[in-house]
Amino acid sequence: MMNLSLLISKLRRSEVLFGYVLIAPLLVWLAVTLVYPLMEAVRLSFTDAGIIGTTEEYVGLSNFRDVLEGDDFWPAVRRSATWAIGNAILQLGLGFAAALALQRSIHGGSVARTLIILPWIIPTVVLVIIWRWVLSGTFGIVNYLMESAGLIDEALAFFGSVDLAMPSLIFVNSWRWFPFLTLILLAGLQRVPRSEYEAAEIDGASGFQQFRFITFGYLRPLLIVVGLVSTLWSVNVFDIIWLLTQGGPSDRTQTLPVLIYNEGFKAFEMGKAAAQSILFLLLMLGFTLAYLVINFPRQALQAFRRRTVE
Repeated sequence: MMNLSLLISKLRRSEVLFGYVLIAPLLVWLAVTLVYPLMEAVRLSFTDAGIIGTTEEYVGLSNFRDVLEGDDFWPAVRRSATWAIGNAILQLGLGFAAALALQRSIHGGSVARTLIILPWIIPTVVLVIIWRWVLSGTFGIVNYLMESAGLIDEALAFFGSVDLAMPSLIFVNSWRWFPFLTLILLAGLQRVPRSEYEAAEIDGASGFQQFRFITFGYLRPLLIVVGLVSTLWSVNVFDIIWLLTQGGPSDRTQTLPVLIYNEGFKAFEMGKAAAQSILFLLLMLGFTLAYLVINFPRQALQAFRRRTVE
């Protein structure tokens, strides 16, 4: 019996060791691509680093003070909030509507599911070229159709107007990402039991009541998670904004990622750019924690109690 127990113990230890061996490449990859760059950004944020490779000196918290007291950071935070909220609302709205339509469609449903994912797989550069042509102020098809219908007297500069640039970017980015959310929500809709709707119909529930208490009730946890993910994805978008407006006009579309890029690679203030990045990270962590506590208060409280007991 003693030898058998020792053998079982050795087998368990070997299984644990083998598991560590399997995940070791992933841990190394995360350390190289995530942990090291993050630690380097923290280090740079306390220096006056300029161009990469030049000498640098320790300056303490002066970079953080300059960023927080400057004229660029907080306006960029507000623009990032506008950008993230606008994208989250539009993407969820389009994705939910498309998922409901695909759920109800019978004929050609598989073809529609295939076609709707096309905007998501188009390369960003191709996407930018398409929308630059579609929304062009000189030869864009949208302006042509609106002028032909008598809706406007002169062409609109969608990406050159201080009032239209941000809404135009939000629309383009949402058009790009809503198919992904559609597929996730469609998978959630297909898990709603049909018997729930049949029982509601027998009880005399209206279509709106079925949607509110059954469809939305089942999808609410998924919508909360998808809303968080889409918001975090959107607030980190840099490529579409940079390729279409580069933060203009008059910095009206300069979100935090664009501001950090300009500070680090155009103004060559790597120390300040690193400080802005760390503050950006802290804002995102605070938002995520507040979002989860608000939407999952019971689960968050239970997790906190478990950690306290441990």
